[in-house]
Amino acid sequence: MKKNKHVGSSFDEFLAEQGIGEEVAAHAAKRVLAWQISEAMKAKGIRKIDMARRMKTSRSQLDRLLDPENSKVLLETLQRAATAVGKRVTITLENER
Repeated sequence: MKKNKHVGSSFDEFLAEQGIGEEVAAHAAKRVLAWQISEAMKAKGIRKIDMARRMKTSRSQLDRLLDPENSKVLLETLQRAATAVGKRVTITLENER
């Protein structure tokens, strides 16, 4: 009987073995940020067109920011979005697990 090499390993280890750990982490972080910005907009009653104006950007750029599947976002764009909803972005470097 062949032993499963993944039994007992963590999901992070599995992703690293597949060579997609960083990509998955970036995608997950973007999904959370998009959700947080969207929720802050709802809480403050900010429509997308008004949010785009506050950010001094286009509605299509805002849609890309809020798209959880689009992980290509500039830090500057995130900061403008956070400011527009009365928040701030914090980024930390942490030790690997």
